[in-house]
Amino acid sequence: MAQKKVYSPSDARSDAVNEYMNALEHPLKAEWAAVREIILSANVNISERIKWNAPSFFYKEDLATFHTRNPAAVHIVFHHPAIVSIRSALLEGDYKDRRMLYLRTMDDVQTHKQELASIINELIHRIDTAVPGQ
Repeated sequence: MAQKKVYSPSDARSDAVNEYMNALEHPLKAEWAAVREIILSANVNISERIKWNAPSFFYKEDLATFHTRNPAAVHIVFHHPAIVSIRSALLEGDYKDRRMLYLRTMDDVQTHKQELASIINELIHRIDTAVPGQ
Protein backbone atom coordinates (compact mmCIF):
# COMPACT_ATOMS: atom_id res chain seq x y z
CA MET A 1 0.00 0.00 0.00
CA ALA A 2 1.39 3.39 -1.00
CA GLN A 3 1.97 5.84 1.79
CA LYS A 4 -0.02 9.08 1.52
CA LYS A 5 2.22 12.08 0.83
CA VAL A 6 2.07 14.85 3.39
CA TYR A 7 2.47 18.20 1.68
CA SER A 8 4.35 21.10 3.16
CA PRO A 9 4.07 24.76 2.13
CA SER A 10 7.23 24.43 0.03
CA ASP A 11 5.46 21.78 -2.10
CA ALA A 12 2.81 24.35 -3.06
CA ARG A 13 5.36 26.81 -4.40
CA SER A 14 5.39 27.16 -8.14
CA ASP A 15 8.47 27.86 -10.23
CA ALA A 16 6.55 30.61 -12.02
CA VAL A 17 5.79 32.39 -8.74
CA ASN A 18 9.38 31.93 -7.57
CA GLU A 19 10.56 33.58 -10.81
CA TYR A 20 8.00 36.38 -10.42
CA MET A 21 9.05 37.07 -6.84
CA ASN A 22 12.76 37.00 -7.73
CA ALA A 23 12.19 39.56 -10.50
CA LEU A 24 9.81 41.74 -8.47
CA GLU A 25 11.06 45.28 -8.02
CA HIS A 26 9.00 46.74 -5.22
CA PRO A 27 9.87 48.80 -2.13
CA LEU A 28 8.01 46.21 -0.01
CA LYS A 29 9.52 43.11 -1.61
CA ALA A 30 10.45 41.61 1.78
CA GLU A 31 6.90 42.19 3.03
CA TRP A 32 5.47 40.53 -0.09
CA ALA A 33 7.72 37.50 0.49
CA ALA A 34 6.64 37.29 4.14
CA VAL A 35 2.95 37.47 3.21
CA ARG A 36 3.44 34.75 0.59
CA GLU A 37 5.00 32.53 3.25
CA ILE A 38 2.14 33.23 5.69
CA ILE A 39 -0.48 32.30 3.09
CA LEU A 40 1.30 29.12 1.99
CA SER A 41 1.97 28.10 5.60
CA ALA A 42 -1.59 28.77 6.74
CA ASN A 43 -2.95 25.57 5.22
CA VAL A 44 -1.29 22.65 3.43
CA ASN A 45 -4.09 22.73 0.83
CA ILE A 46 -3.08 26.15 -0.56
CA SER A 47 -1.36 26.25 -3.95
CA GLU A 48 -0.13 29.16 -6.00
CA ARG A 49 0.30 30.17 -9.62
CA ILE A 50 0.55 33.26 -11.76
CA LYS A 51 -2.88 34.60 -12.71
CA TRP A 52 -3.63 38.09 -14.00
CA ASN A 53 0.16 38.64 -14.18
CA ALA A 54 0.58 38.29 -10.41
CA PRO A 55 0.93 35.59 -7.74
CA SER A 56 -2.45 34.03 -7.03
CA PHE A 57 -3.50 31.48 -4.44
CA PHE A 58 -6.10 28.75 -4.81
CA TYR A 59 -7.73 25.76 -3.16
CA LYS A 60 -10.31 24.03 -5.35
CA GLU A 61 -11.15 27.56 -6.54
CA ASP A 62 -9.33 30.87 -6.76
CA LEU A 63 -8.97 32.60 -3.38
CA ALA A 64 -6.75 35.65 -3.59
CA THR A 65 -4.31 37.48 -5.82
CA PHE A 66 -1.49 39.89 -5.09
CA HIS A 67 -1.90 43.38 -6.54
CA THR A 68 1.71 44.53 -6.66
CA ARG A 69 1.24 47.88 -8.39
CA ASN A 70 0.71 49.82 -5.16
CA PRO A 71 4.20 50.96 -4.03
CA ALA A 72 2.99 51.88 -0.52
CA ALA A 73 1.28 48.64 0.56
CA VAL A 74 1.02 44.91 0.23
CA HIS A 75 -2.41 44.73 -1.44
CA ILE A 76 -4.22 41.41 -1.60
CA VAL A 77 -7.49 40.99 -3.47
CA PHE A 78 -9.61 38.22 -1.96
CA HIS A 79 -11.92 37.35 -4.84
CA HIS A 80 -13.69 34.20 -3.73
CA PRO A 81 -17.34 35.16 -3.03
CA ALA A 82 -17.27 33.44 0.39
CA ILE A 83 -14.89 36.14 1.62
CA VAL A 84 -17.81 38.54 2.09
CA SER A 85 -19.14 36.41 4.96
CA ILE A 86 -15.83 36.47 6.86
CA ARG A 87 -15.52 39.20 9.46
CA SER A 88 -12.10 40.70 10.04
CA ALA A 89 -10.92 44.24 10.59
CA LEU A 90 -8.21 43.51 7.99
CA LEU A 91 -10.72 43.00 5.19
CA GLU A 92 -11.76 46.23 3.52
CA GLY A 93 -14.43 47.19 1.01
CA ASP A 94 -18.11 46.63 0.62
CA TYR A 95 -18.05 44.78 -2.68
CA LYS A 96 -20.59 42.05 -3.40
CA ASP A 97 -17.96 39.38 -4.15
CA ARG A 98 -14.52 40.43 -2.88
CA ARG A 99 -12.54 42.17 -0.14
CA MET A 100 -9.19 43.93 -0.03
CA LEU A 101 -6.39 43.59 2.50
CA TYR A 102 -3.58 46.14 2.90
CA LEU A 103 -0.39 45.82 4.96
CA ARG A 104 2.05 48.73 4.86
CA THR A 105 5.07 47.65 6.90
CA MET A 106 6.84 44.52 8.08
CA ASP A 107 5.47 45.31 11.55
CA ASP A 108 1.94 45.20 10.05
CA VAL A 109 2.74 41.86 8.40
CA GLN A 110 4.05 40.35 11.64
CA THR A 111 1.28 41.85 13.79
CA HIS A 112 -1.46 40.46 11.52
CA LYS A 113 0.17 37.14 10.64
CA GLN A 114 -2.26 35.03 12.69
CA GLU A 115 -5.30 36.99 11.48
CA LEU A 116 -4.27 36.52 7.85
CA ALA A 117 -3.79 32.78 8.42
CA SER A 118 -7.21 32.65 10.11
CA ILE A 119 -8.84 34.37 7.12
CA ILE A 120 -7.26 31.81 4.77
CA ASN A 121 -8.40 28.88 6.90
CA GLU A 122 -11.91 30.26 7.34
CA LEU A 123 -12.18 30.72 3.58
CA ILE A 124 -11.09 27.11 2.99
CA HIS A 125 -13.58 25.92 5.61
CA ARG A 126 -16.40 27.82 3.89
CA ILE A 127 -15.46 26.32 0.52
CA ASP A 128 -15.43 22.81 2.02
CA THR A 129 -18.79 23.25 3.76
CA ALA A 130 -20.62 25.19 1.04
CA VAL A 131 -24.00 23.82 0.09
CA PRO A 132 -24.21 23.45 -3.70
CA GLY A 133 -26.63 25.90 -5.28
CA GLN A 134 -26.53 28.39 -2.40
